Amino acid sequence: MIAAARAGTMGTLLPLVNRLRQVTLLRYLIASVGALAVDMGSFLALLALAVPAVAASAIGYSLGIVAHWLMSSRKVFADSVAEGGYERTRQKALFVGSALVGLAVTTGVVGSASMAGLDPRLAKLVAIIVSFTVTWLLRERIIFRKSAR
Repeated sequence: MIAAARAGTMGTLLPLVNRLRQVTLLRYLIASVGALAVDMGSFLALLALAVPAVAASAIGYSLGIVAHWLMSSRKVFADSVAEGGYERTRQKALFVGSALVGLAVTTGVVGSASMAGLDPRLAKLVAIIVSFTVTWLLRERIIFRKSAR
């Protein structure tokens, strides 16, 4: 009876899981969380190795960009990644550019909110949401636009 109940549960969960795997925004969110983990993990590891905070932050952020590109180009937007050559290099450059736009948005939101006297932790949370939205739109509508392939 327990085995039959488990089989029934798995039978209803698998189609749901398969549908969720097809949702590009959800895959992008997971890739973003993974990239953030690489960024923060690298940053904390480098700090533990006595690397100066500014350098550790820059290295961690850069490794996060690389991780995000790898996940995005293989799992999120795999059907619209350029094959190679100039177009692939262009996509990579635009991807890095979008990451820098996200960084500018984050620093702008946190800086503006801090100057206005708001709690920088709350500002950072708002900045994460705004930056995520901006980079998602740039990547989904411009960098990995399906009509461009």
